[in-house]
Amino acid sequence: METIIPKTSTVFATLFRADMATLLSNRRSAVISLLVPMIVLLTWKGFIQIKGGPFVLATAIAIGLIAIGLMGYTLTVARDRDKGIFQRLRVAPVPTWVIMTSRISIQLMMIMVLTLVVFIVGYQYDGVALSASGYLLTFFAAILGGAVYLSLGQLIVGLIKNFETINAVTRITYFIFIMLGMVGELMIKNEQLKKAIHFSPYGCVKIMLAASMEPAKWVNDTTIAVLVSVGYIVVFAGVGISKFKWNTK
Repeated sequence: METIIPKTSTVFATLFRADMATLLSNRRSAVISLLVPMIVLLTWKGFIQIKGGPFVLATAIAIGLIAIGLMGYTLTVARDRDKGIFQRLRVAPVPTWVIMTSRISIQLMMIMVLTLVVFIVGYQYDGVALSASGYLLTFFAAILGGAVYLSLGQLIVGLIKNFETINAVTRITYFIFIMLGMVGELMIKNEQLKKAIHFSPYGCVKIMLAASMEPAKWVNDTTIAVLVSVGYIVVFAGVGISKFKWNTK
């Protein structure tokens, strides 16, 4: 009896549709990813005159990326592993990289949607308009920033097996980043702590986004933020992938 192994492209398309259906059925994480950035855009309009439009838009996107990387990717992977879904997929003729690529593709799509929505609302409500190169560069910066949080999410699910613990750690991390984003650099006066926040995962992502919106203002700090972000991705993803277990045993 001949065993027919489906093509990788067919398997990927099937998994992508299944992951998309899961996203639509669990819309809470997607709503959170978009809701908090919208709150920033609606309530921070006064900061545009003080800090500039790119500052507000960059903050909104950076906070949304945290939700996508942590509340979206991390909790979904942890929940599916806890339910044994990954274990069942691994016994099927499916390359493991296809399984994870499908998950990451969904998150990348969410990143593009988030960025586009922020641009639209920022223009319609806050009157912030960017150049064509600013819009294009910001999309690339958002993908790189999203990769920082996706790799951080991978680190969490790689180091921790228990779903409830992952849920708690993820929510605490999300809250800390939200606080850094909303009041961190505006309220903290200690210069050393301010510098640490400046080049934290959140700070680097916001620096890249703000500079991408105004390419003429790309400075040495922006280049350092890009390099540090790549370093975060390499370290977080490297450790997270090497420690990741496909089941909770």
